[in-house]
Amino acid sequence: MQGTLTQKLLAKAAGREAVQPGEIVHIEPDLVMTHDHQGPMTLCEFNQMGIKKVWNPEKIVIVLDHRTPTQSTIAAQNHQLLRKFAKDQGITRFFDVGEGICHDILAEKGFVQPGKLIVATDSHTVTAGAIGAFATGIGSSEMAAVWARGKLWLRVPETIKVILTGKPPAFVGGKDVALKLLQVLTTDGATYKAVEFHGDGLRYLNMDERMTLCNMCLEMGAKNAIIPPDEVTEDFLKEKEITDYEVITPDKNAEYSRVIEINLLDLEPLVAKPYSPDNVAAAKEVEEENVVINQAIIGTCTNGRMTDMRLAAKILEGKKVKPGVRFLIVPATKKVYLQAVKEGLVEIFTNAGAMVGVPCCGPCGAYGMGAMADDEVCITAGSRNFVGRLGAPEARIYLGNSATVAASAVAGKVIDPRSMMGGV
Repeated sequence: MQGTLTQKLLAKAAGREAVQPGEIVHIEPDLVMTHDHQGPMTLCEFNQMGIKKVWNPEKIVIVLDHRTPTQSTIAAQNHQLLRKFAKDQGITRFFDVGEGICHDILAEKGFVQPGKLIVATDSHTVTAGAIGAFATGIGSSEMAAVWARGKLWLRVPETIKVILTGKPPAFVGGKDVALKLLQVLTTDGATYKAVEFHGDGLRYLNMDERMTLCNMCLEMGAKNAIIPPDEVTEDFLKEKEITDYEVITPDKNAEYSRVIEINLLDLEPLVAKPYSPDNVAAAKEVEEENVVINQAIIGTCTNGRMTDMRLAAKILEGKKVKPGVRFLIVPATKKVYLQAVKEGLVEIFTNAGAMVGVPCCGPCGAYGMGAMADDEVCITAGSRNFVGRLGAPEARIYLGNSATVAASAVAGKVIDPRSMMGGV
């Protein structure tokens, strides 16, 4: 049987020639990661096993990003436990408060490479598939077992093939591709399936946009999302002086459970309306509904990278955030923050009336910032707009790309960024 990229990576990890969808494979991951949200539970369960040493400290990453800066005594105590654990176990890949979001750190530090198998205690681990790795989330109990034995089992998923063609128009990026795919598949259309991207349209999506795209596949229920390595991947890794990696590609005659084609040229800025990421409409249609907002957010592991910072600055330069709108911009990592400072983007944000936060998960699930009141409306570049996602259960959350969010913050209502910048 000819293999999809996910099948071939799982076969390699299992020491097999080939695997088929539905099979159970036992593998040793190349890298595992936990953070301060699931890490304390993982540590508790690891200690209950009575095992004194982790299987391989060089393969473990711990990041403090969710509950940062600490908002409670419990959060501070959990951070203290994880710091001590990393030191006692000799885990050198430990990233403390202010370093940034776990998924972006893994990519930024070069820990993610094509052909690798990565598991972490976070559902958005699928983001790493943008670099050609198999990456998926697991629970804290499972991670504790991996810390102990260095092994886990996975069921081989079927794969959905998505072919992207054409060049996207202005103010359309990976977020809009993801929202379009959510509109097609809905939030459970890729449950326990791999999503594999192909097509000449990929050349127009840089690594930041690809990470956004793979990140959002989790909202479709995907086990993992993956993009075969190409020139964009090569350039990304070359910048990090990484050249020693194995390029694995899907077989030409691989079997897919479904094939979806999306012409990027036909896309426009999209928005997911409350209360589901698949409740998708064109931004220009939502603009006609006159949805007044109280808050706007750019950041999180979905859209907190340099592409997002530059796009927001392009919209905000010379403009002011609408009075009454709280606009939070949270860079994904310290490196992104410093680059935004160097390019003068933070000055643009501040002069416009936005608030720039310390690199962290920040206003993703109201982890210390961005909580809302019941009668408020927010537009965010994050990944989820479920009931209660930002605190109050009656608050309404809209999802959009970073240009849409920035333009909406200036307008004081959800708008198509082309209305402000031209092009509609």
